[in-house]
This record gives sequence, structure tokens and C-alpha cells, in this order.
Amino acid sequence: MIEYHDHEWGVPVHDDRLLFEFLILEGAQAGLSWLTVLKKRHRYRQVFADFDPTKVARFGTAKIERLLADPGIIRNRLKVESAVHNAKAVLDVQQEFGSLDACVWAHVGGASQINRWETLVAIPTTTEVSQAMSKDLKQRGFRFVGPTICYAFMQAVGMVNDHTTDCFRYGELAGVTA
Repeated sequence: MIEYHDHEWGVPVHDDRLLFEFLILEGAQAGLSWLTVLKKRHRYRQVFADFDPTKVARFGTAKIERLLADPGIIRNRLKVESAVHNAKAVLDVQQEFGSLDACVWAHVGGASQINRWETLVAIPTTTEVSQAMSKDLKQRGFRFVGPTICYAFMQAVGMVNDHTTDCFRYGELAGVTA
């Protein structure tokens, strides 16, 4: 968790493959701990074609059944099927916007929102922006993209800087431009 916090969490991401990865992993995390997902991340990358949405979109019933038998990932049928479904939605978004990046970052005007939380308990689990993003993504056919999942995604990919103001990463990332 420390390695993830110190080097990844909150760093602005604009690569569609990595954005897709975070979207799928945040959905997989629903109801579980992020540590559980991080421990399985390597296997997810292996079995989900390194999160290439073009490849994942082609996963059929047989591949989904093999995934559901793989103890290296979270074996929840709805979550696995949503990953394949979301890959197809990513391809549609890329057709419309040119990239998944352009679609999701539009929700924050293309730049990281710098928050000023002094304590962890002050950090919200949803915001008006994550609610709007959730609604937009659902209308585009995405699944497992509720407001809480969207906010966790926004935090992970640096759309918001939710490091507390006393965290060394807060200052480092506050100066990073999207």
C-alpha cells in the first residue's frame, strides 16, 4: 500500500489503457479492500490482456468462465462480465471522443482538482462531480461505475488530489498539471 500511495495514487493518468485498468480495478474493489485488489493486480493484468480494451471486448463466454475459475482474480460474475462490457463501452467512447482520457477528464475541465483536506475523515466518498461522471458513464453503457467507484477512480488517476495537506505527495502533486 505504501508503494502504491507513494508512486501511483493521485498521479494524473492520461493513458487509455491505464485508465481502463483503474476503472476495472475500482469496480472489482467494490465491497472489498483496495489491498485485496492490489494483491491481485498482477494476475488481472495477465488474464485481462494487460487491460487492452480491444482485446478484452472480444472475450466470449468460454473466456469469462475461465476467468471465473481463476483464484488469482476476484471471481464475481457481475464484476468479470462488467469488465468485458466496459471494454466495449471504452471502444465506443474512443470513437466519440477520440479517447477515454478526453471523456473522463472532461468532468474536471481537463485539469486535476486540488483539494485541501487536513484529515482523512474529511475526504468525501462521493462528490457532485463523481455523481455526474457516474451518470454519464452509465448512460454510455458502463457498469460498476457508481458515484463512490467513480470518486475512487478520480482519486487514483489524479483527477483530484486527495492527499491530505500534511502528506509529502500533496505538495508534489499539487504542482503537476494534467
